[in-house]
Amino acid sequence: MRSAVLISVALVLAGCSKSQSVGTAAEPADSLGQGETPATAVGEPATTPPPAQASGSQHRVNLMPGQGAQVAGALDLVADGNAVVVTGLVTGLAPESGYGFHIHEKGDCSSPDFKSAGDHFNPTAQPHGNPASPPHHLGDIPNLTSDGVGRADVNARVEGVTLGDGGPHDLVGKAFVVHAKPDDYKTQPSGNSGDRIACGVVE
Repeated sequence: MRSAVLISVALVLAGCSKSQSVGTAAEPADSLGQGETPATAVGEPATTPPPAQASGSQHRVNLMPGQGAQVAGALDLVADGNAVVVTGLVTGLAPESGYGFHIHEKGDCSSPDFKSAGDHFNPTAQPHGNPASPPHHLGDIPNLTSDGVGRADVNARVEGVTLGDGGPHDLVGKAFVVHAKPDDYKTQPSGNSGDRIACGVVE
């Protein structure tokens, strides 16, 4: 009987010792799992995308009226490769009429007749003509056409010019001029487009 009791006690002690050793063996496994969790990710800088590239240099032209005129407007110029896109609105025109529209060589609208803006912008020394086909001045732009209330939407693409690069074809510092009559695209040197009724400098 005594030997049977001793055997039972020995078996119980052996079972307890085994369960303790299993528990201690499991602890390192748990701590290893926790250590592996985001330890490699913690402290790493977040990846940020590069800043978006600008689509192109952009400038504004505010047109002011000349003597006895009420023509005004605002133009936005955006560089697009080897061209400049001109968009905007001109108001104060006679309804359903055509108007010459050019870039002039000097950014000076100080004189009442706007003659201070000089001649058409023409760094390539070409004759005046239709901007739809060569030869023509770089400053030649299609005529403006007003609607029934004297407003003209501007949406023109001027090829061969730049914006803000300081080169010979740069429009910054030049002037946009609206004329009293439509350009005939033939008469030299400015298309017989009459007086200058609005002017604005490319800032």
